[in-house]
Amino acid sequence: MTTHVDAGTDPRHRTVDTDLRRRAAAVVPNGMYGHLDMRTFPAIPQFIARARGARLWDVDGNEYVDLMCSWGPVILGHADPVVEEAAERQRRQGDCLNGPAPVMVELAEALVRTVAHADWAMFAKNGTDATTMCCTIARAATGRDAILVAAGAYHGAAPWCTPFPAGVTAADRANLLHYRFNDIASIRAAVGDKTDRVAAIIVSPFRHDAGFDQELVDPAFARDVRAYCDEIGAALILDDVRAGFRLHHGGSWEPLGVHPDLTPWSKAIANGHPLAAVTGTDRYREAAGSIFVTGSFWMGAVAMAAGLATLGELERRDAVAHMSELGGQLRTGVLDSAARWGFDVTYTGPAQMPNLAFRDDVDHALAIAFSAEAQARGVYVHPKHNWFVSAAMTSDDLDMALGGLDGAFAALRARHPQHGAR
Repeated sequence: MTTHVDAGTDPRHRTVDTDLRRRAAAVVPNGMYGHLDMRTFPAIPQFIARARGARLWDVDGNEYVDLMCSWGPVILGHADPVVEEAAERQRRQGDCLNGPAPVMVELAEALVRTVAHADWAMFAKNGTDATTMCCTIARAATGRDAILVAAGAYHGAAPWCTPFPAGVTAADRANLLHYRFNDIASIRAAVGDKTDRVAAIIVSPFRHDAGFDQELVDPAFARDVRAYCDEIGAALILDDVRAGFRLHHGGSWEPLGVHPDLTPWSKAIANGHPLAAVTGTDRYREAAGSIFVTGSFWMGAVAMAAGLATLGELERRDAVAHMSELGGQLRTGVLDSAARWGFDVTYTGPAQMPNLAFRDDVDHALAIAFSAEAQARGVYVHPKHNWFVSAAMTSDDLDMALGGLDGAFAALRARHPQHGAR
């Protein structure tokens, strides 16, 4: 049974956003689509006017500390001056050209230098492109068809991996086998006697499925899945689209000493510019060169220039350490506030990519109400998706976020004294 929790009243001015939603509904199916559709969460503004650093402003002029970072792509902060200068310099020379600009080679070289397990790189535009390319390369290399995917994992929006069934056929999923994250026995059970069918096992760096507590990877599982892929001659694909360059500068499993064969990247790779990449080992170089993949804008030079600048700045600023430090302070503050106001919560995942949830929260009702109260106090969060900390976050940004989130807990307690109590 669904438990109703009043989402609260957002006192922020919403006139322009409301009008744009009305106009969009007339010319766009549902007014918006995909994960940017905020109809289910009306307190979250649908339209954003501008952003800089760790702050953003909606079309009605309301200011927020941004704890979503455009759902992950913004890692150095919005409108980072070094990245934008590099992008503008390339824009003046050309972007969509008859062939790639020299920056493509420079970016590939930088990725190979940065990612310990990379011998080569290819480029695309979004994470779905990259994960699909990895599966295609693995199939080309092995001559096999099956891909193992963790149950509930998100690897993109193409028919083979989208979590939503509309328009998807059984044939689209015919070559998928499913296992449980962090459970090597479930991988062996899913494969059974079909080892000669398995082209690849695709794994997230940690379990970051939307709407659930985040589960960190067991290092033993990472080592076991690497060994099992070697045993059966399958490729290990580490999907670093969401976590890449946030947990470690050279790849999320680098601290574990476990190297994948193929890695899809996107989101933070170019600090908000549209870019994705695939890196791989020499074993898969020939197969990567044999497949046909392309897109009208895949060689866009501006995004590649932004990517090259982003990689350099992430290293120069020791961004992972900064995000981890401020993320740790955010975690401490949020948990202190939750305890002070008597809420039983879980706060899971890496400090740079945390996920807040309320225990026994039926249909995420408390999370939705909390997020509405946070939005009203100038903190941009989402009730069912992990948050992100950017390298642009300052102590002032952190103080504003913690103050707003504490106020959100207080307001939630006042409005719903019996819900979520310890």
